[in-house]
Amino acid sequence: MLWIKAFHIVFVASWFAGLFYLPRIFVNLAMVPEGSEAERDRLLLMARKLMRFTTILSVPAVALGVWLWWGIGIGWGPGNAWMHAKLAVVLLVVGYHHVCGRLLRKFERHENTHNHVWYRWFNEAPVLMMVAVVILVVVKPF
Repeated sequence: MLWIKAFHIVFVASWFAGLFYLPRIFVNLAMVPEGSEAERDRLLLMARKLMRFTTILSVPAVALGVWLWWGIGIGWGPGNAWMHAKLAVVLLVVGYHHVCGRLLRKFERHENTHNHVWYRWFNEAPVLMMVAVVILVVVKPF
């Protein structure tokens, strides 16, 4: 079980690293001046590669988490309401990941409607979600 936990933590941390950095690329994409196609193409290439890599990392992160929860039974029974809250936050993280993919496709189609300030705020969401998950798992407040 400890090996599963260890690898779950590694993959979750790696997944979040991608979710922290991808919106930073969006900030830079939103700031590219008109006519700077080489800069835009370079940033899009970086974003595509990071999105693909982050998506690959999310699969074992979620799978190992499900294994710990469903297969081993972590978070089952009375006094484990923290797990329900954690699962809700994980669903938010998966949704955020999906929204990042949609935003990337909008950049690719030249359909971005947000400015760099919006992306700076958007970039804060995964930090808040990670803080929530860590508090829920370590402190188990309910």
